[in-house]
Amino acid sequence: METLINGLHHVTTLAGDTQRNVDYYTDILGLRLVKKTVNFDAPDVYHLYYGNETGSPGTILTFFPYGNLPRGRKGVGQLTYTAFSAPTASLRFWMDRLHERNIPYAGPYKRFSETYVRFEDFDGMGIELVFTDDDQRPGWENGRIPAEFAVRGFHTVTLNELNPDRTVKLLTEIMQHTLVGEEEGRFRFKAGNGGPGNYVDVLHSPKDVHALQGAGSVHHVAFSTDSDDTQLIIQQQLAESGYHVTPVQDRNYFNSIYFREPGGILFEVATNPPGFTVDEPLAELGTALKLPSQYEPRRAKIEAELPEIIVK
Repeated sequence: METLINGLHHVTTLAGDTQRNVDYYTDILGLRLVKKTVNFDAPDVYHLYYGNETGSPGTILTFFPYGNLPRGRKGVGQLTYTAFSAPTASLRFWMDRLHERNIPYAGPYKRFSETYVRFEDFDGMGIELVFTDDDQRPGWENGRIPAEFAVRGFHTVTLNELNPDRTVKLLTEIMQHTLVGEEEGRFRFKAGNGGPGNYVDVLHSPKDVHALQGAGSVHHVAFSTDSDDTQLIIQQQLAESGYHVTPVQDRNYFNSIYFREPGGILFEVATNPPGFTVDEPLAELGTALKLPSQYEPRRAKIEAELPEIIVK
């Protein structure tokens, strides 16, 4: 069977203040700002991409910082926690770092035999660090965090569902995921060979309140596919299964299709190519404002309206 879904591609979230967002993810978590562009539908709002050195699929966390946006509320029908992986030996380093930066955290806890801690960013977005030696992706040597302790990329995303059965059917019958574990109402699925960056946890949450979108809320989760051809195949399969899937959207750094899973969470399937070096070299990723071609004639106005960003 042809591989259509490789694992996670990116997670996109709403945020409040732009500079606080940049400070949190580049300084505290030590991710690289790999792309500074704008929301395709609202060019007066940044679209910021953070990831590893190259912005590889499975490492990319992106934000729309809207400024004075009220906080959202975690709950049913939402991706509530995005987990990153870090080396097992880095647990004490990260606990000390969060404490030193006045970031409250819970844990360490155990889940599926792995240790993790849980905390939130300045807007309340749910973050976890899972400590594992199963992730062979390199850490980014960024001058803030030693490479041997650095975040490697995504580990897992958690989907809170009121009635998970149809979501499970989507993941296993169309999106090529396999159930690999169950623990206290949490069902873990892997794409491909599994491992960090390829896990989705479906959490049965019958007593949770319904989520409200706002600052700190995940807007959508994207899954990785190899090419335009594999994307079209899964688009057709989704449509034939009754999902209202969008036409292909050109997002400059990948092509995308979107649809809502049965619990209401927005899913995307994004191509791996062309990647983030399509419009600036690797050494300069994230340093210049990159605009979609349709907004280039308005560059001066857009740049004047966007807040200045300082990467410390």
